[in-house]
Amino acid sequence: MTQEAANRVHDLDIHDAYSRAVIDVVDAVGPAVVGVRAGRAGQGSGFLITPDGYALTNDHVVAQAAAAELEAALPDGRVLGAHLVGRDPATDLALIQVSGHALPFARLETARLPRPGQLAVAIGNPLGFESTVTAGIVSATGRSLRATHGRLIDSVIQHTAPLNPGNSGGPLLDSAGAVIGVNTAIIAYAQGIGFAIPATTADFVVAQLIHHGHVRRARIGLAGQTRPIDPRMARMLGLSAPTVVEIAQVMERSPAARAGLRVGDWLLSLDGQPTSSVDGLLRLLGESQIGVPMAFALLRGRERLTISVTPEQDIQG
Repeated sequence: MTQEAANRVHDLDIHDAYSRAVIDVVDAVGPAVVGVRAGRAGQGSGFLITPDGYALTNDHVVAQAAAAELEAALPDGRVLGAHLVGRDPATDLALIQVSGHALPFARLETARLPRPGQLAVAIGNPLGFESTVTAGIVSATGRSLRATHGRLIDSVIQHTAPLNPGNSGGPLLDSAGAVIGVNTAIIAYAQGIGFAIPATTADFVVAQLIHHGHVRRARIGLAGQTRPIDPRMARMLGLSAPTVVEIAQVMERSPAARAGLRVGDWLLSLDGQPTSSVDGLLRLLGESQIGVPMAFALLRGRERLTISVTPEQDIQG
C-alpha cells in the first residue's frame, strides 16, 4: 500500500470514529428528545429526564402558554399531554411533566464539567423539523448570558453545534450521551456560536422546581447600577476593583427599606464579599441567605457605615 493510500485509510478511520460517536449518542438519547408545543405561543424542544415524564425545556418556550395547551411530541410519533411544573426565568429553564410512564430519558452530567474541544451534539426540532441532529465542539465554558429576567446566567457553555429557532430547550450532549447543557440561545448573524445552560445549573433548578414549584432566591428590594469610581478612591476604600454598586431605588416595605438603605448609597461589600457590580451582588443572594442577617459595608457621602439587612424570599426567580 502506498503512503497516499495509507493516509486515505487513516482519514476514513478518523471520520468513521467521529460518525460512530455521533450515531451512538443519537441512538441512545434521541428517543428522549421531544417537541414542546405550547399552543399558539409557539414551539420548541425539550428532553425527558425521568421515566415518569419530567422534561426540561426553555422558559421562553412555555412562558406564554396556558397549562392546558402544552403537548410533547415524541420521536416515535406519539403526542402526549403535558403540564407545567415550574418556571425559572432567571436561567431560562422550565420543567414540565409529560403524561406517560416508562418513557425514555436522558441523564444530566453533573460530575464532570465540559471542556473546550470536546464533542458537542445537539438534538432538537429547529424550524419544525423534528429530531434534527447537529454536531460541533465545546468552544468555551464560563461564559455569561443575560436572561430576559435580567439576571446574569453564569458558567454558560459556548459551542459550535449549529442551532436554529426551535432548538431552544433541546439537549447538548457529550460523546457518552450525557446531557452537558440545555440549548438556550443563538446570536443572530453569528456563524457557529450557540449557548447552553450547564447541566449543573439545570440539576439545581429541577430540584427546586419539583420541591417548591419555583427557585428560591434571596431578595433585598433595591435597584442599583454599577458605578465606576476613581482608582485612588478605590484603593483608599480597600476595594479590589474601581467600581461600586450605587443604589438607584429602594422598594417600599422591602428588607432594604427596613434596614435604612438609601438612594445614592455606595455598596462596597456584603458579608465581606466585594460588591463591585450589580451582577456580583446578585450572585451573593442565594437560597441560603433567605432570613439570614447580612452585613452591608457602604459609603454614604463621606461616612462609612455597616448596615444589617435580612433578605427575604424572591419567588419570581
